[in-house]
Amino acid sequence: MSVAWPTRLDEAVDAAAATPGATLLAGGTDLAVEVNAGRRRPVAVVALRRVRELGEVQITPAEVVLGAGMTFSAIAAELAAAVPALAAAARTVGSPQIRNAGTVGGNIATASPAGDTLPVLAALDASVELSSTAGTRTVPLRELITGVKCTAIRPGEVLVRVRVPPARGAQQFLKVGTRNAMVIALASAALVVDEERRTVACGLGSVGPVPVRPVEAEAFIAGEIDWGRLTVPEAAVARFAELVAGAARPITDHRATAEYRRHAVAVLAGRALRRSIDVISA
Repeated sequence: MSVAWPTRLDEAVDAAAATPGATLLAGGTDLAVEVNAGRRRPVAVVALRRVRELGEVQITPAEVVLGAGMTFSAIAAELAAAVPALAAAARTVGSPQIRNAGTVGGNIATASPAGDTLPVLAALDASVELSSTAGTRTVPLRELITGVKCTAIRPGEVLVRVRVPPARGAQQFLKVGTRNAMVIALASAALVVDEERRTVACGLGSVGPVPVRPVEAEAFIAGEIDWGRLTVPEAAVARFAELVAGAARPITDHRATAEYRRHAVAVLAGRALRRSIDVISA
């Protein structure tokens, strides 16, 4: 197996183009598991850990731009104020060792339904920047992830950056699993209540092949919130949770039943909404 160790972004792009079918390695927290289990046998690897540009972050009033190589530990430490839901999701990922190695770009490219950052990025209408020798293109996250562990990333493309539009208001990320730590989500929910735009955005994880946006639930609850007094009737919260459950497309597997996942994501969404209203009305 050949391994390339680029140190600059242009070198990484050239290496990906020079070796068709090469596996791009960021933190390796997902790839190593598949290799050890015998499910993957890479013939060539482009290791991205030494590419400094991929670990950079830019925070401006217009957007937050994360390098795809930014680790979960760095996100939790550096983005708690700018993108609190993303920082909260990063804090729930695995163990400290996993958070120190795993990256947001790897989470996106793996496209697991249980990826912890994906519901947050979906709720925030994030997009990703992909570079190749043919140029650079920006793709909304909702179009990038096409199925379970399937993306629209083309051969030779390197996921370079994640672009997050500003959201002014409360943000939440909640998940439920079989234990309190180091667990794959059975269901997760991210919520962004934008007080300035008077909108509510919700992203659901582990309840569909791709991150789910319950758009009917979002529109309903945005119309039920009293934006002047920052209150919402409890009956409206309950209806919001029902609509969220209706938008979920869970499966039954060895970890949980579809019915449990649908119930859990409704509870999480309702809880996230109540917490968000409490935060912005405080």
